[in-house]
This record gives sequence, structure tokens and C-alpha cells, in this order.
Amino acid sequence: MRKLFVLLSMAAILAGCGNSGNGELVGVQNRSKFYQPDPYGMVYIPMGSFTMGIGGEDVPTANMQDPKTVTVTAFYMDETEITNNEYRQFVHWVRDSIARRLLVSNMPDQFSDLILQPEGENAVPLPPDEAPLNWDAEIEWEDEQVADVLENQTDFYIPKNQRFFRKKEVDARQLNYKYYWIDIQAAARKDYNKQEPSEGMFGNRDVDRRDLVKEDEINVFPDTLAWIHDFTYTHNDPIVKRYFWHPAYDHYPVVGVNWKQARAFSIWRSQLQSSYLRSQGKAISHEFRLPTEVEWEWAARGGYEGNPYPWGGPYTRNAKGCFLANFKPMRGNYAADGAAMTAIVAHYPPNDFGLYDMSGNVAEWTADTYDELSNVYKWDFNPFFGYEAKDSDPETLKRKVIRGGSWKDVAYYLRLTTRAYEYQDTAKSYIGFRCVQDYLGRQKGSNPSKASNVY
Repeated sequence: MRKLFVLLSMAAILAGCGNSGNGELVGVQNRSKFYQPDPYGMVYIPMGSFTMGIGGEDVPTANMQDPKTVTVTAFYMDETEITNNEYRQFVHWVRDSIARRLLVSNMPDQFSDLILQPEGENAVPLPPDEAPLNWDAEIEWEDEQVADVLENQTDFYIPKNQRFFRKKEVDARQLNYKYYWIDIQAAARKDYNKQEPSEGMFGNRDVDRRDLVKEDEINVFPDTLAWIHDFTYTHNDPIVKRYFWHPAYDHYPVVGVNWKQARAFSIWRSQLQSSYLRSQGKAISHEFRLPTEVEWEWAARGGYEGNPYPWGGPYTRNAKGCFLANFKPMRGNYAADGAAMTAIVAHYPPNDFGLYDMSGNVAEWTADTYDELSNVYKWDFNPFFGYEAKDSDPETLKRKVIRGGSWKDVAYYLRLTTRAYEYQDTAKSYIGFRCVQDYLGRQKGSNPSKASNVY
């Protein structure tokens, strides 16, 4: 018994020494373990180095490619472009959040279950406009009180005298999403050492930090008339009436979304995942965002160095004569590749990273601001050139890089080195987007794998 007591005492002493680190620097030990799962519908893109801009043709002799060896860190990327059905989830979330706020603001007692209030004895109730929404509580759209508030007391629905149909229609002009983002570039430019103590890092620093948080509000409904804007003398009326909302086009890439809307979608997607993880008591994952230009090209190459197309070969057909992407082949024979306009995502074979439609179908927004010579002065490690253009800025500062070519483009624009641009506040019927998420690392012994196919 005495020996057992001695052994237990020694074990307790050793355990105490282990917790203290024996006086050595061992770091904080009570940290929770972190594991980053493969985001649903995304593919792991490993880190690597490649020569950006190599393997293409400079048809207009614009000298915009400027081959340079660059290094890219690992990340995740959507297998396919964001589809109509996925973007519609964003639109419906904005619609429902606006409806909840309107109901609570107009009749706080009757619709108090639509918001969450702090709990506890010392909890202070929040104003209805500031309280978080309760997404577990459903809106009874056909309820008389709900209909009265949304139809008669607000601008949520289109007025009765302006409706094409007799049923209630949500006014898409009201579907505005307010979001916040941190201007990291401005934060890096701030020189706190030269500021007065009352304004700098060691003074009233909260004011300075708030200055770096930018607020934006944007209408999230896609421009369904982009088909008519882009091709005036074409009978695109049936596409305009069906493309975004009809179930037949659920898994087609969303179009008519400008660069700012695409960025807002990425921020909302981050909030959606973070809110769920927080409710489960899990570590918050990294945010979703638009890919940089170099990330897009590295992912599109699929691990090959000098390939002109994502599938690796120099031709747009396979050995059986089938086209490998959706574009404009054979002098305007749009149907030769199997699709006259956009095609359902993942219809053509993926590249070796498992990504679909990196060339063709729709061109894709990237995070970079377009400049003809940006490849010259960008850094060779995770290169990126971004400028936050204001409404008052010249049009040239509002240009954003698009990559990949689309269903209306000839094969030259499908090449991985071809650079093009569009203005950030314009929406086109041939431009979509996909998201990426930074790879944060795994626990020892675990390896990232490709996410399973969405369809």
C-alpha cells in the first residue's frame, strides 16, 4: 500500500511538472485542436511554382503576358462556376432577412420570434434593428398579418398597378445586401509611429481600427436583361425570361453578376459558414473570396507547366473529334461543341486538379485589378494587384481581370495566358465566377483530398 501511495505521488508530481513545462518554453498547451475539412464542392489545389504567362500566343502583339516564374500557396477552389441555384440561395437569404426586419420593425410584439435577444439576468434587450435574426423561426408568408405588413406598409412587393401577373412579386430593387470588409491595404499603409498618441496605436486606437472597416451596400439580384444588352440584335427573350429562375437552368453558371456582386456573395458565403461553425462551437474557418489572377492560372493549368489549355494538349478537340470546352468554334458554329450558349456545369471533362470549365462556358471574375504591365511589377510570391476603385475614379481604374473565355469567344480567349478585363460595375451574359478559400493546414498525419463532385 505504501509503495502504491509513493507511485501515485510521483505520478502527480510528474503531471504537475508536465503542465508547467519543466520551466521550458513549450507554448500555450490548452489550445483546441484545429482541423480544416474540405469545403463542400471545392477541390484542394496544392502549392507550387510555375512560369506564369508561358505557352500562349500573343495574337494582338500586346505584350501583356510577360512570362515570370511565381510561387503560389495552397488553397481550395470551387469545382465549378457558381450556379444559378447556388446564387439564388444568396438572393433568397437577402430577401428573407429584409422581410424579417420589416416584420419586426413594424410589429415587434407579434413577430418577436424572428429575432434573437440576449439571455440571462443582466441581459439588455437589443433594438429590433440590431438584434440578430432567428433563422429557425419560419415566416408564414400567407399569414394575414405578414401579408398586410409586407404588401401594404412597405415597399417589399411591387405595387399592384405595376405587376405583370396578379400574384405578389418581390421588388428586386429592394434586395440590397449591406456588408462590411476590412481594407487591409489601407491598414498596411498607415504609419502609426508618426501619429499623435491620442490618435495612434497606443491612444484611441479603436477609432483608427473602425476607419479600416468599410461598409458597402449593393443590390444582389443579377441583371437578367444582360442577354439583351450584350446582343441587341438577337432574339434572346426566352433566355431573359427563364435563365435565372427556371429549374431547367438551376445548374447552369450564373451570369449578369458584376464584380462587386461576386465579392458580396463571397463575403456572405463566409458569414454563412462562420455562423454555423460558431453555433456548433467549432473554430471559424477562413473566409471565401474571389481568386487572384495567378491562383486562377495555376489552378487552371492542372499541374502542367506550358499547356495552352486546362486539358493539357494544344488542341480544342480530343482524339475522337469531340470539343473539350464550350466556346465559339468553326466560324460561328456555336452548336458544334454541344451547347449554343452556356452549358450545364461539369458537362466537359475536368483538368487534372479536378476543376471543370476553367476555359469556356463563362469567363470568370478574379480579384485583380487589370493593368497591362502588372505582371512586370507584381511580386513573384502570391502576386496580386488590387485597387479599390471609387465611383468617382476614372473608368480605367475600375477594370478587373477576367479569365478563361466564354461560350461566345473564339479559342484564343480560352488559352490560359490570355488576359482580358471588364469594368467592375458592369454585368455581362458571358461572365460568371467561382470562389476560393485559403488552405490553413491540417493536423499531423492528415492529408487534404479532393472534394466529392457536386453533381
